[in-house]
Amino acid sequence: MYFDTHAHYDDKAFDGDREALLEAVHAAGVDWILDPGCDRASSRAALALAERFPFVRAAVGIHPEELQDSTPEALAEIAELAEHPRCAAIGEIGLDYYWDAAHKAEQQLLFRRQLLLALELDKPVVVHDREAHGDCLDIVRDYPTLRGVFHCFSGSAEMAKELLRRGWYLGFDGPVTYKNARRVREVLEICPLDRLLIETDSPYLSPVPNRGKRNDSRNLRYIVEAIAEHLGLRPEDVAAASLENGKRLFGIV
Repeated sequence: MYFDTHAHYDDKAFDGDREALLEAVHAAGVDWILDPGCDRASSRAALALAERFPFVRAAVGIHPEELQDSTPEALAEIAELAEHPRCAAIGEIGLDYYWDAAHKAEQQLLFRRQLLLALELDKPVVVHDREAHGDCLDIVRDYPTLRGVFHCFSGSAEMAKELLRRGWYLGFDGPVTYKNARRVREVLEICPLDRLLIETDSPYLSPVPNRGKRNDSRNLRYIVEAIAEHLGLRPEDVAAASLENGKRLFGIV
């Protein structure tokens, strides 16, 4: 019924109950999960989970906050991991000027190198964009055949329109349930149902009514219900559409 297209079950927040929780999440109606890596270690861990749980797929990549892990050797290992049959995407990659505005050029170079890897392997990408909207858009414009999702989309409606025109998907997370999420809801109103993905970003970004608690994929229903209420749709239709969208983008049959 649900596809959580962005959840970090390799995170240490799940060390105490990871396996039992994943089984419980799946039993609760989460058909698929994509676990994106953020560096070499988490990419390996995501693939290990994908090997163990048939409903989990991994993405591999180096997050912009992990510049120290962007050596030629690291990138070579990411390229090797990306060949794994359980690797469905390159990610989580992108730009983050919120935490680090001092190394923009280095972040952009790392981003481009991984976009080229995705194109070489014909895999979609999972893009992290925090307070770097203009540069993220300019960079992906340079690769018109690229496909993927802007995770937890926080840009403007104008940026969303441009990405949608180019065939991108937009990810919606817990913030869509927050009272102050006006901008997210404006984007939601222009996002076609066939380009919408739902995500938890577990263990982060828990939706209302569980805000502040550890997040997991069982909270997808609150995100779906908020989206459906805002758009005047049935929750089951939003869930079904986002499930098919995720399967299509990440090549799951």
